[in-house]
Amino acid sequence: MGGFLTTHVLDTARGCPAAGLEIALYRLDGTARSLLAMMTTNDDGRTDAPILPEAAFAPGRYELVFAAGAYLRATGQGGPNPLFLDEVPIRFGMSEETHYHVPLLLSPFGYSTYRGS
Repeated sequence: MGGFLTTHVLDTARGCPAAGLEIALYRLDGTARSLLAMMTTNDDGRTDAPILPEAAFAPGRYELVFAAGAYLRATGQGGPNPLFLDEVPIRFGMSEETHYHVPLLLSPFGYSTYRGS
């Protein structure tokens, strides 16, 4: 099995999946950043397909950028401008051809991530 990348976003303030949240995936190369994919989470807080499928996988450094501010505004959690969280970038490396899962646990004033399974 080759490598691929999935993600999942949970709204910890509301206790539910974060549906309708836009995510961008970039490959990092030195100071250069190349957009590879743009997806939106489904009702389960996941993308309908891997955000980086096997056919496009290559070891390297990547960045997921979660449009948290737009999601928080759309769900009535935005508050006054500027928002405390707007875009949430997560930079990480993938060194092996295996399944990588990078979830985001999100609330209006904090987030966390980890390497999932």
